[in-house]
Amino acid sequence: MKRSATRRPNPPKNHGENPPWTAADFAKARPMAKAFPQFAEALKRGPGRPKLEKRKRAISLRLDPDAVAAFQATGKGWQVRINEILVRAARKLPKSLGAKAQ
Repeated sequence: MKRSATRRPNPPKNHGENPPWTAADFAKARPMAKAFPQFAEALKRGPGRPKLEKRKRAISLRLDPDAVAAFQATGKGWQVRINEILVRAARKLPKSLGAKAQ
């Protein structure tokens, strides 16, 4: 079934919220980077978080259900806590073992 286009009235050419710019308005205008440097910098960086120097890797890991349940029971951030424990344990590994695990 084809919908017919509904005609909308033309918006007013000049309303109080957005009047046309005059030569004086253009003369006063400044580049965004100078008027709002913090926003301009954020736009240069792009959306999202800044890139990390040492990014984490997504892997698949099989763990005992009891271990997962115990960490999940500690609340929000349980995966971060697992990571912290693994990092501390990895630092204690003998160098010969740590070199092979790449």
